[in-house]
Amino acid sequence: MNAPTADPEPAAHYDRVTDGWRLLFGDSLHYGVFDQGDEPLAVATQALTDRMIAAAAFEPGLRVLDIGCGTGDPACHLVRTQDVDVLGITTSRVGVDRASARAAADGLADRATFEVRDGTANELPDESFDRVWALESSHLMPARDALIAESARVLRPGGRLVLCDLIRRRDIPFKEVRDRRVDFATLREAFGEARMDPLDSYLALAEAQGLTIEVRTDLTEATLPTFDRWRANIAEHRDELVELLGADGLDAFERSTHILEGFWHDGTLGYALFAASKPA
Repeated sequence: MNAPTADPEPAAHYDRVTDGWRLLFGDSLHYGVFDQGDEPLAVATQALTDRMIAAAAFEPGLRVLDIGCGTGDPACHLVRTQDVDVLGITTSRVGVDRASARAAADGLADRATFEVRDGTANELPDESFDRVWALESSHLMPARDALIAESARVLRPGGRLVLCDLIRRRDIPFKEVRDRRVDFATLREAFGEARMDPLDSYLALAEAQGLTIEVRTDLTEATLPTFDRWRANIAEHRDELVELLGADGLDAFERSTHILEGFWHDGTLGYALFAASKPA
C-alpha cells in the first residue's frame, strides 16, 4: 500500500480526521467483535475492549501504558472498571488534548494521563509498567520490531503485553499489488500510511524479546460486520461527515470499507489479538 497520500505521518492524518472518525467508529475508534452478528457497533467495540481486558489479566493498582491511546476512551474505561492507572501515549497532539479533556470531564485526570510520545521510542524508564496495551495502533508503526522491543523494555518482570490489530493473512503477489494499486491508494487516503503483518510475525518478535505467548486469537470472522456498521454511520451522518472530512475524503472512506470487506472475505487481511508475558 505505497501510493502517495496527503498525510504520510500518522499524527498528521489523525489530527485531521479525529472528529469525523468519532462519528464513523464511535468513541472507541476501533473495530468491533460481533458475537451474534447483529449487535450495534458500540456493543461490538466494547466486546473487543473486553477481549483485550481478559487477555491483559488486570489486577487493581497496576500501572498500564496505552500505546496509541486515541481520544482516551479505552484508557478511561480501564481506570473505571479495572482500578488501574494508565499513561496513554500517541504522536497526535489532538488525540492527547481530547483524551486529557475526557479524563478531566470523567473525574479521572489523576489516574488517566496522556502524553505525546512515540511507541517505538517512548523514552520511558525501564520496567516501569505492569501492562502494555496496544489497541489497533501497531499497523501505523513501520518499526514493528522497535514497538515490541520498547514494550518489553518498559514491562516489569511478570508484566504482560496485550495487542490487537489488523493482520495480513496471506502474501500479496507483486502483480496483484500492481493491479490493485488504485484500491491500495484509496486505503491510504482513508486511513493513512499502514502496513499489516501476519500474526506469527508479531509472536516471533515478542518471543525474540524473551516474552512468553499466553493468548493468540484470530478475530477475523467476528470483526467482519464492522464494515457494514461503518457504512450505516456514513448514511446517518453524511452531511456532518462531509463538513469534517470533505466530500472526497468521505468518498474514499466509503470505498475503503468495501475494499477491506473484500480483503476479509478473500483471506488477504483480518484481525487478531495476542498477549505475551515477561518472565518474573
